[in-house]
Formats: sequence, C-alpha cells, structure tokens
Amino acid sequence: MDLAAEGWHSAFRIELRVQVLELVSRGWPVFPGTYPVPGGWSASDSSSEEVLSEGPIPVWEDWADRAGNTDGIAAWWSKHPHSVLLATGPEIEAIEVEADLGRRAARALRGRGRPVPMAATPHGRWYFLSRGGQRLHEELGAAGLVLHSGGSWVPLPPSTFPQGVLHWRVKPQVCDWWLPEPEHVQEALLTGLHDPAERASDNARTLAVFA
Repeated sequence: MDLAAEGWHSAFRIELRVQVLELVSRGWPVFPGTYPVPGGWSASDSSSEEVLSEGPIPVWEDWADRAGNTDGIAAWWSKHPHSVLLATGPEIEAIEVEADLGRRAARALRGRGRPVPMAATPHGRWYFLSRGGQRLHEELGAAGLVLHSGGSWVPLPPSTFPQGVLHWRVKPQVCDWWLPEPEHVQEALLTGLHDPAERASDNARTLAVFA
C-alpha cells in the first residue's frame, strides 16, 4: 500500500473511532461489524481470518450482550475499518425502506418541520430511526418495509460498502439527538406511499418508455 492510501485509511479509522465514541456517549448500543475486502467481507478477529460472502454482520456471536459496552470498544477501529452496527430493540428501532420511498418520506417529514435521524446506503436502502416499541403498520409491511427491532441491527455511518460509504441524510446532531415516536415516522412513510405527485411522476416515466 502506498503512503497516500495508508494515510487515507488511517484518517478514516480515526473518523470511525470518533463517530463510535460519540454514539456510545449518547447511549446508542453500537458494536463492530465486518467490513468489505476484495472478494467479500472480513471480521479480522482473533478466531477467524476467512472472507465471508455477506455483510455487514456482527464480529461477535454474543453481540446482543456486548453492544454498547465501552470497554475497549474504540480499539476495534484502531487497525481495521469495521462497520458500525447499531443493536435495535426497546430503546431504539429502525425502519428500512427503498430509496425512492425514503426521499418521499423525508419530504413529508420536512413539511412537518421535524426531521428525524436517517441514513442511506450507497446501494439504495434508507434507515429511519425512532424510539422503540412500535408495530409496523400493515400497509407498510405489505409494501416490503422492514422493521428492525429486538434481536436485529442496522449499519450506521460512516460504515463502508463495496459501492461506497453509508452516509447520514439527517445527522442525529441536527435533531439534537432526539428520537421520534414511532408513529411520527410511520405516518410520514404512509404519506410517501400515497404521494400523488410521485404517482404522477411514475406514470409519466411509464408513458415515456412506451412513447
């Protein structure tokens, strides 16, 4: 590896540690996940150096018990760019949606004057964060949205994917680390599903294809 590349990787690992420590200081239960390498994903722990086919996934089998533990957690990002994973559950949950619906829901939230923390992957998935305890509205479940609650996790910025870096669409700092009630997010997602302007745009694109 040349010096410029090594310098970039070192700076990125520092950014990862800073982000992790801030999340932990806010009580968010984060923990390390696998990170992309040529041919797959790596855990780079003491028990395995194999390249995995899928990721990001936890590097610990007992991740649910260790999530949010501050003891030595920053050291995990000192040598390798581990993904930052958030354990979802009673305190914080996430709804995963495709990008088009994510953008429509984000517009609905802006219209209500109260943005919420949301992140987007480079391959077209968005995560809307909220307080825990929700049940996914039947219509949202039928539309393919995924609720990450107890026993699940989601990646957080600045985790990397083969396609690029996961980024915040709305940073938690912008919301003063406020997490909305689940209904606040789900109502915006339902608005996005029924956005008449978007339906008109979809119809226009369809007509253009057959014109």
